Amino acid sequence: MTERSASPARFRLPSPRLAPAAALGACLGALLLSAALGPPIWAQSAPLQDLATFPRTTLEIRGKSGTHPFTVWVADTDDRKTQGLMFVRDLPADEGMLFINCCAGIWMKNTYIELDILFVGADGRIVKIAERARPFDETTISATQPVKEVVELKGGEAFGLGLKVGDRVTWRSPEPPSAASG
Repeated sequence: MTERSASPARFRLPSPRLAPAAALGACLGALLLSAALGPPIWAQSAPLQDLATFPRTTLEIRGKSGTHPFTVWVADTDDRKTQGLMFVRDLPADEGMLFINCCAGIWMKNTYIELDILFVGADGRIVKIAERARPFDETTISATQPVKEVVELKGGEAFGLGLKVGDRVTWRSPEPPSAASG
């Protein structure tokens, strides 16, 4: 009588033709789940910061239509510039965001509200106004020339106040966030 040694268990791998279909199914499932849950928060690379932790300042826009004051959050770091007004669901007419030493383009990724985007040149004058930028649009809205700052206001404010290219934008040095906020 001979003794048989136990052979190791053998697993059968799925057919190589089925692997792409399984991967496609998994991707489709993830896509459907993310669509059901709404805009993906994971699209933001850094953790979201509470706007209360952003510095604040007073900003004025002066032109033929008058002087218009705003209280704005200041996006002064790369993470704050990336976040901007993402996930904000309401913006009072007299508030906004100032991106300092910024960029030549802005997008509306994960932005729930319409915004007016004012591109400000090195001389402190508005060089372009993009009115009523569409929420969630990832198309880059570009300046027509090099800019130093960008101001975001509630959609419709630029038209409502009569803001124009050439109007002057000034602001005070930002105040540090309040001690109570963080």
